[in-house]
Amino acid sequence: EVQLVESGGGLVQAGESLRLSCAASGFTFDDYAIGWFRQAPGKEREGVARISSPGFISYAESVKGRFTISRDSAKNTLYLQMNSLQPEDTAVYYCNGWPPRDDYWGQGTQVTVSS
Repeated sequence: EVQLVESGGGLVQAGESLRLSCAASGFTFDDYAIGWFRQAPGKEREGVARISSPGFISYAESVKGRFTISRDSAKNTLYLQMNSLQPEDTAVYYCNGWPPRDDYWGQGTQVTVSS
């Protein structure tokens, strides 16, 4: 059974930083493309950043230059370093395979950025 547990969210002011973590069990990050997604209130879930099995990385235009995705294979953990946060980054953040699987969604972690 796959379990993905996100953590690290919180309430910050615009311009500040957060680091999200996604711990996986039953799922080896090195074997698959994986990524971070987010869902803001009233909006559809969107992809934010992804990293392929060989390590190729891509970002949504809205976060490019501010967010950094990385993984620790030894810990089977995915990270998202978020700098220069803006109110429009407010959302629940999730990790999942890329493309995402419906049965892999976790509870997510809430990120709230105040202006």
